Amino acid sequence: MTKVLREITPITDKDCFYIVERHKSEFTWPIHSHEEYELNFIEGGRGVCRVVGDSIEEIGDYELTLITSDGLEHAWEQGSCRAQDIREVTVQFSPRLLDEGLLGRNQFATIRLMFERARTGLTFSIPAIMKVYNLIDALASREDRMDQFLDMLKILHELSLDADARALASNSFAKAGHLQQNQRVDRVMDYISRHYTEEIKLEDLAARTAMAPGAFSRFFKQNTGRTPVDYIIDVRLGAAARMLVDTNASVSDICYACGFNNLSNFNRTFKARRGYTPREFRALFTKNKVFV
Repeated sequence: MTKVLREITPITDKDCFYIVERHKSEFTWPIHSHEEYELNFIEGGRGVCRVVGDSIEEIGDYELTLITSDGLEHAWEQGSCRAQDIREVTVQFSPRLLDEGLLGRNQFATIRLMFERARTGLTFSIPAIMKVYNLIDALASREDRMDQFLDMLKILHELSLDADARALASNSFAKAGHLQQNQRVDRVMDYISRHYTEEIKLEDLAARTAMAPGAFSRFFKQNTGRTPVDYIIDVRLGAAARMLVDTNASVSDICYACGFNNLSNFNRTFKARRGYTPREFRALFTKNKVFV
């Protein structure tokens, strides 16, 4: 079993935010995790590879991602990017900065929900990025620390209104659970999270909602954006990816331990949905790995 680099950030108990702006031509920091929440902005990095848990994607010209899970592995790697001047602005802050006393207020309701969603990593749409671009542009050079703090609150508020913000890592990889949305859907999701290693029949899931299988499938997709079968596969793949990172178990053992009953199908499905084979995915997390 190996451990991903655990970053110790320079934030002290007296700091609100740690803000750093860099201009670089390459990304060399390995996959890592830390306790602090992180908002990362990248400009001019088309082709850079973003790794957040079991989500691996190339970014475009503008990138803005929020991570609020302690222990969720992440990194931005060089990928196919050959730009010579990539701008990166990173903001890190303690999860205790905005405590429940503040996040529980009505004015912070959308920020609270955004923080919950960002436990699996949350990447923002281009229109949302453009709304906060000027604030981020001046953030690192702000001399007045109170103005800097207020600007960060404005940024978080604007981003929390982004209806097109997209979750990255799977819940099962991030061990984040799922956001409550509908009692019947929650009941089914809870059941899947407990029984994904077993055979799960559509009829059994439908019975838990007192619906016919066809009606249940439509209902589930309307509420989650995925069919029940796709959701089960994603849960299994997330659990498999977690085992690939956390254990030295063979790919074959992981396949069967996570509810798949055919190794070839598991390899094919993993590659199709994650962009890498299971072995390639494991190698991504072990290369340049720092042991602590």
